[in-house]
Amino acid sequence: MLKSKTFVKKTRSGGVLKVVREHYLRDDIWCGSEVCTECKQDSTVLQRDACIESSLCPYPHYLVPDTNVVLHQIDVLEDPVIRNVIILQTVLQEVRHRSAPVYKRLKDIIHEQGRHFYTFTNEHHRETFIEREPGESANDQNDRAIRVAVKWYSQHLKTPESGPDGLKVVLLTNDQGNKLKAEETGVVVYKFDEYIKSLIGNPELVDCLALSNDDKNEITSSKVLFPEHLPLSKVQAGIKSGSFLQGTFRASRDNYLEATVFVQGEGEDSTEVLIQGLQNLNRAVHQDVVAVQLLPKNQWVAPSSVVLQDDGAAKDDNVDEDEEEKVLTGALTETARRATGKVVGIIKRNWRPFCGMLNVSQIKESTRHLFTPADRRIPRIRIETRQASTLAGQRIMVAIDGWPKDSRYPNGHFVRSLGAAGEKDTEEEVLLLEHDVPHQAFSQAVLSFLPKMPWSITPEDMAQRQDLRHLTVCSVDPPGCTDIDDALHCRELENGKLEVGVHIADVSHFIRPGNALDKEAANRGTTVYLCGKRIDMVPELLSSNLCSLRSNVERFAFSCIWEMNHKAEILKTRFTKSVINSKASLTYAEAQMRIDDANKNDDITESLRGLNKLAKILKKKRIENGALTLSSLEVRFHMDSETHDPIDLQTKELMETNSMVEEFMLLANISVAQKIYEEFPESALLRKHPAPPPSNYDILIKAAKSKNVMIHTDSAKALADSLDGAKVDGFQYFNTLLRILATRCMMQAVYFCSGMDSDFHHYGLASPIYTHFTSPIRRYADIIVHRLLAVAIGADGTYPDLMDKHKQSALCNNLNYRHKMSQYAQRSSVAFHTQLFFKTRGILNEKGFVLFVRKNAIIVLIPKFGLEGTVFFDSKDKASPNLVFDEEGPTLKVEQHTFHIFDQVKVTISLDDSNIQHQKIRMALIEPVIPGVSVPAPEAEPQAKKRKLDR
Repeated sequence: MLKSKTFVKKTRSGGVLKVVREHYLRDDIWCGSEVCTECKQDSTVLQRDACIESSLCPYPHYLVPDTNVVLHQIDVLEDPVIRNVIILQTVLQEVRHRSAPVYKRLKDIIHEQGRHFYTFTNEHHRETFIEREPGESANDQNDRAIRVAVKWYSQHLKTPESGPDGLKVVLLTNDQGNKLKAEETGVVVYKFDEYIKSLIGNPELVDCLALSNDDKNEITSSKVLFPEHLPLSKVQAGIKSGSFLQGTFRASRDNYLEATVFVQGEGEDSTEVLIQGLQNLNRAVHQDVVAVQLLPKNQWVAPSSVVLQDDGAAKDDNVDEDEEEKVLTGALTETARRATGKVVGIIKRNWRPFCGMLNVSQIKESTRHLFTPADRRIPRIRIETRQASTLAGQRIMVAIDGWPKDSRYPNGHFVRSLGAAGEKDTEEEVLLLEHDVPHQAFSQAVLSFLPKMPWSITPEDMAQRQDLRHLTVCSVDPPGCTDIDDALHCRELENGKLEVGVHIADVSHFIRPGNALDKEAANRGTTVYLCGKRIDMVPELLSSNLCSLRSNVERFAFSCIWEMNHKAEILKTRFTKSVINSKASLTYAEAQMRIDDANKNDDITESLRGLNKLAKILKKKRIENGALTLSSLEVRFHMDSETHDPIDLQTKELMETNSMVEEFMLLANISVAQKIYEEFPESALLRKHPAPPPSNYDILIKAAKSKNVMIHTDSAKALADSLDGAKVDGFQYFNTLLRILATRCMMQAVYFCSGMDSDFHHYGLASPIYTHFTSPIRRYADIIVHRLLAVAIGADGTYPDLMDKHKQSALCNNLNYRHKMSQYAQRSSVAFHTQLFFKTRGILNEKGFVLFVRKNAIIVLIPKFGLEGTVFFDSKDKASPNLVFDEEGPTLKVEQHTFHIFDQVKVTISLDDSNIQHQKIRMALIEPVIPGVSVPAPEAEPQAKKRKLDR
């Protein structure tokens, strides 16, 4: 049966277009129920015995939620208790249009076989299709479509033997108007919270209910604390006229009364607006898209130098003016002032479920409690729960429902418990959730695209590739590496020149464009390396086996081969798909020992020596061109083989072989970047590193100046030369500290599409063009680059998305986000394992250097552990010492002693676990001795030392 659907849509040019679509109706669409005797269905989803114990519905029943129930109560719908649910096509489509994250979560539930969620195509069923009535809004039409479908189901499944207690279909809606109309047509209908509260065996589900408008009104007070948000129409008009700016709200980690709003501009015209004080922050939450209004210039302020965290007891619903004062006392020299504004409206909330812990209310029998998120940038959230005593000491997830103008904190609801706080598995789960790292097991749909085992290389494969199995190829990696994606060789040619090859795992051979495996890898974007754990971008069969270039097995590779002279000048470059057989999988230390051992002269060692010699020349050239050699302290944990707890902690030692591998990876990436840009100037995926704005270097210049050293930052070469010459007699560590500080001044390197940008320069490498080609097992960007290169050399076919610069650009945005979050997750993992390490060590005394000076604290770096910590000088419980902060220095005078950047100090290091949620490394000053501040040195810890000897 054919119907026509007619609607109008606006064109890009502003015209109106009438669209007529054919709409087919059928009478053979299954209802999906085991009870049904009419539908000729091959399989069923909805059970005959559909029993959830409910005081409202004591009979077997199927549930039909409307769109708003799905959008706002998805946390409850995800609970395994909720089964036998009919998701109508009308609801699914509307959810898809209104919230991509909720849509994905709903689709995941539908795919869980044990949940018995059935999708019914009501808009194509002859008996449930409805046409829009004159004057009917789209929303009213959808509500009516849902009621008609529920009514049809009720009659369709009614059997003579069902009786009064037979199977019923229950509509769940929170819309009062929709509920009344459903009741008039004889449909069984309840408000969602009514139904959930009626469940007999699952009272805890009530905590997961998102607050309805009635509940929100009940929680708030009568006192207005925040300005009203402007309606979206006024916000949009203000942005159009230029009186408001639109940007992303970024809360401060160090000061909960301060934030910045990043306003995206063309090219380098992006700006940041400073926001200070609760009233001006006006209920914006980290990563919300907001509208800000600039304050008059005479009200502009400087960023606060105070470290201020909302760690105290739960505050009442009033704005503490003393606290406001603390943040608003920034230095007000003209140079320090920044564009300052206030949030006037919210354009898009970027809320997600947050991990954290419950602060149980001191009021006995109270069901209202405050939740403290793990991320310090997120405000506390007020929730209602009846299971506070059970949840105390647990890590839980909470979602925000709203933030009224008369509440100090937003209101939310409990989502689920993650486990006991402090336990390694729980903390790892929190870390992954908080950094949005996709870490669920690979689905069957994804795994179905893996090669069937046993796998081997066929004669057809060999015919399409160059056979390089005879070459002395070897890999050099960190210890324990199983996802080996690069290998190298070097040999002398008959003409006296050298042949050097970089061979990269050919992952794109196994992952074909557009299938479920490819989509999953594109979404994950990168492999995430935590301490002692790896979250793979691709399934293990590929990452640790078929793609990994292990020794003595034949593997597919994508090879970049140069002919060079002995001065490391490239004479020829070629790219080929190949088959290799690595002769050795070495660690950096093993490769270094081979190179240094004069008695070893085998092919592998000679190849390594050739590579090392050329790498030194390449590095020297790079540095002469202005490439930066910066520094950041990476730490390595030695784990207990049984408990997997850290038993030793040391900074990573870099060898010549680390540099050797790095040089050839950089060279391959540059060679490939040139090739793909030459072939595809509009759609090449490249990587750039923007030059930092001059103001970023202020702290570096001041720090160097304090030791009478001049740093020039006009260009990367000027900076590199300055850093090379920066030395202070008797202060051996000065240059490393300066390079660590220079790293903090840098911008983030990003992926971009060549057709969408004109600035390709990589500042840190001083290279005009660059990409990522060398790690396709762990970076999706490299897979795209492999596909582009394969098309460029005729080794593979293209596909539309690969040549679409807009699609490539959108992909780059996701890859940049995933890459950034993975770095943050890795840092958090190191921080957590550092805490575990110090938990067993008691109090240690160590030497360190002042890295930053703040108004009320110094930030100290302990080189031995690659550890940073804060020494605070203001105290809440006793009289604070006399503090004088000079921003120009910057210096901090505490009583009679003045601290400068890079001063050497001695501190005690211990784990402060008084707040189980925010355990932190606490540092206290031993030297210099400041009366009233210094902490006496602890006695040696014989137990800790003995334990180390036992190891």
